[in-house]
This record gives sequence, structure tokens and C-alpha cells, in this order.
Amino acid sequence: MNGEEEFFDAVTEANQRVTGVIHVDTSKSNGIGKVGERPPQENGIQKHRTSLPAPMFTRSDFSVWSILKKCIGLELSKITMPIAFNEPLSFLQRITEYMEHVYLIHKASCQPQPLERMQSVAAFAVSAVASQWERTGKPFNPLLGETYELTREDLGFRFISEQVSHHPPISAFYSEGLHQDFLFHGSIYPKLKFWGKSVEAEPRGTITLELLKHNEAYTWTNPTCCVHNVIIGKLWIEQYGTVEIVNHRTGDKCVLHFKPCGLFGKELHKVEGYIQDKNKKKLFMIYGKWTECLWGLDPAAYESFKKQERRTDSLRKTKLDDCPEKADGDVVDAVPEAQETVQVIPGSKLLWRVNTRPPNSAQMYNFTSFTVSLNELETGMEKILAPTDCRLRPDIRGMENGNMDLASQEKERLEEKQREARRERAREEAEWQTRWFHRGSNPYTGTPDWLYVGGYFERDFSGCPDIY
Repeated sequence: MNGEEEFFDAVTEANQRVTGVIHVDTSKSNGIGKVGERPPQENGIQKHRTSLPAPMFTRSDFSVWSILKKCIGLELSKITMPIAFNEPLSFLQRITEYMEHVYLIHKASCQPQPLERMQSVAAFAVSAVASQWERTGKPFNPLLGETYELTREDLGFRFISEQVSHHPPISAFYSEGLHQDFLFHGSIYPKLKFWGKSVEAEPRGTITLELLKHNEAYTWTNPTCCVHNVIIGKLWIEQYGTVEIVNHRTGDKCVLHFKPCGLFGKELHKVEGYIQDKNKKKLFMIYGKWTECLWGLDPAAYESFKKQERRTDSLRKTKLDDCPEKADGDVVDAVPEAQETVQVIPGSKLLWRVNTRPPNSAQMYNFTSFTVSLNELETGMEKILAPTDCRLRPDIRGMENGNMDLASQEKERLEEKQREARRERAREEAEWQTRWFHRGSNPYTGTPDWLYVGGYFERDFSGCPDIY
């Protein structure tokens, strides 16, 4: 196991019992309806649950340092984190959150001009990371061979993902529009770096969106995500880095800069960028925040506004006394105060706005309404799901129901089962066989990728591995 991956993994034997924080009566809510009960429907549209079976407990009783200080001198690969720092979702389900704003793909598909299509694709790429705002819980690492499927007829897509590699951890996914309007696929293998106070996740892997009606393909890679104050202080998240979205048919490119928060947090959450043609002529400017909204307008109007803004700024001296002091580098990274909402430049058009989170989101790991429904297991669903589906994972189900002791025990059992399966393959000199994806090259970038082989929704699950 590599140390960067394990830093986020589970519980060392010495700390396994750092769990049972609360004991919630789970007999009333196991995520499954009564026998014979049909999923509630309204006007023919299936309704999804609006809250989790049990609220999350406070993590304030835990600190990563309380774990690490007992492990001084051990290899990083020997250090694992208590389940208290998890959220009740698999990383495969977290990838599925890309689809929350799938209407932007449908909108792109309906646009007649490539510039308008790129605007909607850019908005979709930004929206895909919006659910990470204030999500400081770590998703469960998928087991090798684990899968997750989601069909949302109301949103017009179906989605399948598989954990295709454990070392390094690689998650492959494939989604298609139910009206044959798009394909969306990719493979993600985040590279984790521990910097002492923060953990940085660099999301390697190519994301591809194909708009079938226009015979267009777009590719990009997500920005870097950083969780601050993993040792001490209040956890907070920022996204930074440059995202380049390429239209492989026209040569158009959208360049988006996710700004690091900067001194005093002035740039926190900001996204700025532009769309250019194949001759690098700027066609459209984009600005906003990945936590709120995205706007765009003509480059001339944008530059004119910025010039005026710079003139105004030079006349106005910032009072340093009014700004929070810079945090001591040895203590915590101060949580930046959220700046005023996005200042809309006259003449701008709205490209995307984040969905309002449910009022009880803070008690549900800061999940969005879309996320709350991802681990829902309706009556009879287990009969049609692959036996490797995340919804059937007993440790995640235990945590969702508030039974932390059970969740911790099951997590340890599953990980040991996975290690034993790996030892068995080594003894037999057998290679792991993926089921729904195969290793290949991205057809548009030529870079290594995992490609969907098809057949999942025909539901022949006879050869699926026993991982739970």
C-alpha cells in the first residue's frame, strides 16, 4: 500500500475503538422500505428521500493529531484514520455527484452554435465540483471490483462505475443520456499529498463528454482539491489550478483558473477564464465562484469593466488593520471569511447557479439533496443491483444508520477480506479481471484511460466477485 493513499484509509488496530460515539436506534430506519412497499411516486415521477436515516455526529471530539501522535516512528502506510472522519458514501458515489447539474449537458446538446455549447460545457465542468463545498468528510475507499449504478429518468441519464485498480486506486465511470444525446466517461485516480497541515488531492485522469448530435467531444481534468487543518483547527476546503476544456472537433478551448484563496482569502472560491478559438482569439469571458454561480460576457465589455475597476482600486487604499491577521504557520491555516457574493458585471449572462442545499444539510455531512439520495436502497432493489454495488456495503450502511461500532467492524472485515483475496491471487499467480471496463487509450487525447465495455444494464451479474 502506498502511504499517501493510506493516510486517509481507516483505523489502526490501536485506534479501532475510537468509534462508538453515538448509538442511534437503527431498527426504525435501515434505508429499506417495508416489505412489499412501492417507492413513492408523484405524477409518475419517483420521489427520492430527503434526509438520511440518522444525523451525523460531531467530529469535534476527535483530532487527527490524537491518532498520529501515537504512531510517531511508524511508516505512514501503517497509519489509518478512524471511521469518524468518513462520510457514508463510497468514492464511486462521490464521482456520481458530477451528474447533479446534468441539465447543463442537455442544454449544451440543444445549442446550435459551438460557442454556446462550450459555455454550457464549461458551466457543467465547474458545477461538477460544487458539491465538495464544506464536505470535509472522507468518502470510503472503494473495494477492488466495487460498482455503483444510478438511473435517473427524471434527469435523463444512467451511470455505472467500477473500481478497476486498488494499487494505484483507479475509479472508472460511464454515463449516457437516456435520449441518446450524450456520453460522459472517464477514469479518476487522485494523487494524495500530505503537507503536514493539509492534504492535497490532485485528480489525475481524463474526463470526456461527447455530444452525439453534434459529433463533438470535450475533454478536461478537474482542479486540485485541498483540505486544510487536518491536524488541528477547523477543516476547510479550496479548489485551485487551471482546467482546460478542449473541443476536439472545432479546436475551441475554454481555460478556467480556479484561484487559490490568497492572502486574507480575497480569491476564495473564485473562478475566472475565457473561451478561445483555435487561433487563440478570445471569444467569451467567464467568471464566478465554484460554490455559487458562473457568469459570462463579451471580452470587450469585460476588459472595459476591469479597467474601470483597477482605476477605482488604485484610488482606494486598503486598511490592513481591518483584515484578519495571517495565521501562524505552525498552528492553523486560518479559515478565510467568505467574501461578498459574485459582483455581476452589467451585460453578463448567467451560465449556472448552484442548487440550494436542504435546510438539514449540516446534520447530513453537508450533502446536497441529490447526494442524500445516492445510497438509498428501495424495496426490491437488491434483487436487480449487481452484488458489488456500494448500496450493499455493510460498513457504509452501518454508518448511514448511525451505528459506528458496526460500521468500523465491518470496514475492518471487508478490508481483511480484500487483503486475503489479494494473497490468494498472488499464490495462484492470477491477475485481477475487471468486469465492465478495460484498460485502453482515450480516443481523443491518446492518454491512458479505462473504457466501458458495455453490457452492464443487461444485468448478467453471474461472474461478479464476492467482495462483501
